[in-house]
Amino acid sequence: MRVAAEAAAEKLADDIIAYDVSDQLVITDAFLLCSASNDRQVRAVVDEIEERMRVEADAKPVRREGEREGRWVLLDYLDIVVHVQHEEDRNFYALERLWKDCPSIELPESVKRVAAQRGHGAAQ
Repeated sequence: MRVAAEAAAEKLADDIIAYDVSDQLVITDAFLLCSASNDRQVRAVVDEIEERMRVEADAKPVRREGEREGRWVLLDYLDIVVHVQHEEDRNFYALERLWKDCPSIELPESVKRVAAQRGHGAAQ
């Protein structure tokens, strides 16, 4: 989770939050959600997450969905699922509402620091 969150922050993703969904879903333990202001930035965030996860965590996604549209890309690493959404889609689908009853996962200080410097949220 740390590697993916830091990679998203490095590419200036907004509103990076994480939830422990292990009590609600049997298919994964955690969701990492973040957004970007345009399709190009969504792709850049996704590429950085994949690269850093491969290099630092020796992990490749078992499933990757939504890249063609560049609006909502899902990266499934089994233990964690990363959702990178265009801001408009993030607002429309509001995944935070769906998972609000799940415990949030504390994000690394480096992720919070980037969000604070940019004046954007990193809820945890």
